[in-house]
Amino acid sequence: MQLIDIGVNLTNPSFADKHQAVLDRAYAAGVCQLVLTGTSVEGSEQALELCRQLDESGQRLFATAGIHPHSASDWNADSARRLQALLKEPGVVAVGECGLDFNRDFSPRPQQEKVLEEHLALAAELQLPVFLHERDASQRLLDILRDFRDRLPAAVVHCFTGEQKALFSYLDLDLHIGITGWICDERRGTHLHPLVKEIKRGRLMLESDAPYLLPRSLRPKPKNGRNEPAYLTEVLREVALHRGETEADLAAHTTACARAFYGLPALP
Repeated sequence: MQLIDIGVNLTNPSFADKHQAVLDRAYAAGVCQLVLTGTSVEGSEQALELCRQLDESGQRLFATAGIHPHSASDWNADSARRLQALLKEPGVVAVGECGLDFNRDFSPRPQQEKVLEEHLALAAELQLPVFLHERDASQRLLDILRDFRDRLPAAVVHCFTGEQKALFSYLDLDLHIGITGWICDERRGTHLHPLVKEIKRGRLMLESDAPYLLPRSLRPKPKNGRNEPAYLTEVLREVALHRGETEADLAAHTTACARAFYGLPALP
């Protein structure tokens, strides 16, 4: 059984000096390919460098390049230039993490929207898929995406945590959906249990978003409280349960979906 983690923050300081051990545990758990999330220009450069350092084959580790909406205020002409150069590098497979976050509003909303549009324009120009972040902003995200959707090869709403209306609207735009350990959280994720059945095959992918969102149903829990890609198997278990699928079947179709979405090589 093979799994692909479509979003892991391996550049996070909590993984410092632990990268190889984290990857070894992931590979042992069946997580055979990982996409490292870029959330700033510098972070995206670091993600790509980790891919090159830790995967000489170029078959297992890949990166995204983008600026998270929290940091939209940092966008400038130099950001655009460096990001465009990064997106042309081998091993960078998507634009993002980009999007809208109206929950924390760390950057002004008009600036978030402007920076999202800049990312979508780059994705359309370079014909790369988009890795999207959205919190409390589904309608505005949809409004902006509609103007670009015909020019984008694909886009995924990563770490989907929303309600049925948002999910159906995203699916109507032919977007992909990423599910994390949020679905394992009995305090705030149970509304996802019936919703994951509504995501058709070929549009559903799995992600750890590590070191965040440790699955609360995981037993035993790690003492450090840090999520890892190896724990993606717990997300697989929970999603399979609520979709009425076997874990092997779910792993097969979500892995095939992720490979097609990012253009990743098949592994034996």
